[in-house]
Amino acid sequence: MIALIQRVTQARVEVNGETIGQIGKGLLVLLGVEKEDDRAKADKLAEKVLNYRIFSDENDKMNLNVQQAGGALLVVSQFTLAADTQKGLRPSFSKGADPALANELYEYFSQKCAEKIPVENGCFAADMQVSLTNDGPVTFWLRV
Repeated sequence: MIALIQRVTQARVEVNGETIGQIGKGLLVLLGVEKEDDRAKADKLAEKVLNYRIFSDENDKMNLNVQQAGGALLVVSQFTLAADTQKGLRPSFSKGADPALANELYEYFSQKCAEKIPVENGCFAADMQVSLTNDGPVTFWLRV
């Protein structure tokens, strides 16, 4: 399971011109699910995302997590994160989970995080437009 997290001052996801998820300060989480992923991996990744210390403390050091910083999450399903890009000029998606598993784990991950902080979501398998203001810029690729 993969999360590309970006520290943001704001982020929004639209489908057909309508905003379906929006946050202010927090993390945009682009979530990729691979074939071998399960709820245990989703639990580990949720714990890591919620506790990853990438927000500034009073000394301007990256020492606070999104919970301590009073932030929220915008979680967007991103199957392209599971792409194999090692060979050729076209990505292979053979490592990606089938849509049913990917959707189940996407929803599960979001629910686990929502137990701790506010969470907004994209729309699984929709054509989405995501806009954000990356704060820093600060971006990390997390994998469990």
